[in-house]
This record gives sequence, C-alpha cells and structure tokens, in this order.
Amino acid sequence: MTEEKLTLAIDVGGSGIKAMVLLPDGTPKTERVRLETPQPSTTDAVVATIIKLAEMQGEFDRVSVGFPSVVRNGVTQKANNLGDTWHDFDLAKVLQTEFKRPVRVANDADIQGLGAIAGTGTELVITLGTGFGSALFIDGRLVPNLELCNHYFMHGKNKEKSYEDALGDQALEKIGKKDWNKRLAKAIDSLEALFNYDYLYIGGGNSKHIKFELPSNVKIIPNITGILGGIALWRDV
Repeated sequence: MTEEKLTLAIDVGGSGIKAMVLLPDGTPKTERVRLETPQPSTTDAVVATIIKLAEMQGEFDRVSVGFPSVVRNGVTQKANNLGDTWHDFDLAKVLQTEFKRPVRVANDADIQGLGAIAGTGTELVITLGTGFGSALFIDGRLVPNLELCNHYFMHGKNKEKSYEDALGDQALEKIGKKDWNKRLAKAIDSLEALFNYDYLYIGGGNSKHIKFELPSNVKIIPNITGILGGIALWRDV
C-alpha cells in the first residue's frame, strides 16, 4: 500500500550528490548524507556514487532522483555541469536495474519547486549553484523543462550573458560576491517583468551569498527542499 512506501530521494548537483529516505508523508526518516560529485562526472561515476549513497541509507521501496538537466521519461537530455556523457542517458532504467525498485527522475529545480511551492498562482523557482536552475508552476502544475539558464539577459559592455553565465559558480568566483549580488538583483527584476509571478523561490547552495533585501514575494528556500520534493514524484501512486 502507498502508506507503507519509503522513498529514497537523491539530489544530484554539480559539486555534491545528496540522499535521504523519506516517510510516506514526505518527512525525513534518515539523516541527509552527501558525497562529492565525482570528477569527471561521467555516467558510470555518478551512478556508482548514487549506489554508494543508497547503501548508506538502509531500506527503501522506491527512488526519486533530481538531476540537473532536461529530463524526459527518465532520460537525461544534457547536463551542462556534468560533462558530455549524459545526452540521451536513461538514468531511470539504469538505476531501476541496479536497485530492482521503481525509479523516477526529474529535473532538480522541478523537484525543489515541488518541495517549496504553495500551489496557487504563478510560482517561479530558481536555483543558484554550479549552474542556474529554474522551474515554473501554475496553480501547482509544473510547466516542464523550463531552461532559463540558456536565456540571455545581459548585453552591452558585458556582451551577451545567459543567466547561467552571469550567475553560476564561475561568475561568482570571477566577479566576487558584491557584483554577483548586483547581477542577481537585476535578474530578479528581469524575471518579475517576464513572468509576473506571484512568488519567486530561490534555492541552491549559493543562495547563502545573497546580501540585499529581497522583495516581499521572493523567498530563499533551504537546500533540503531539493530532496524533500522527491516525494511529489509519487503522488499519483
């Protein structure tokens, strides 16, 4: 029965891969564990790390995976921050074979959003980490595979820069936290004009570097929502 199922929730990031077992209501059963994302981040190396994390977590009945790329039917399309071996890789099938349990895979920002949204109105989620993730929800329904990371919002003397080029890890390291915060403020203004959202949620490891006052309808969400949202992939079961 559904109420008896334990979900192993995996969050794959460019710098770290996290795991936790969730109870049927989505609350944690185990402590979160984290391992460094292997370098290079090949399919074999990342899958091996996920298996190791699963072994550290004990019993589970099904698996949810958040992955930093467009995902269609469990197949990853492209992972800018994990190398070039991920195009058309059936991650769900590979893990299901390994675990002998049902596996569902979705974009990591989509899963973080599922763990954060209120479910009413237009809600946008962005994640600030190795790259730039995004997810859009209308009255709680996901608009799948929104890849704002590839959209350009900076021009002029800065040339053309996508959200990912301007706000990812490399940009933060290059320009420093002060100028990175200025860019982020401009990005928020741009996103509000583009989507007219009711709420914007900001997650990811680099959200801790935000130093300016956010608008009242913008909220920083903890990284753990990227794991807790994994339970939502099984709401139809």
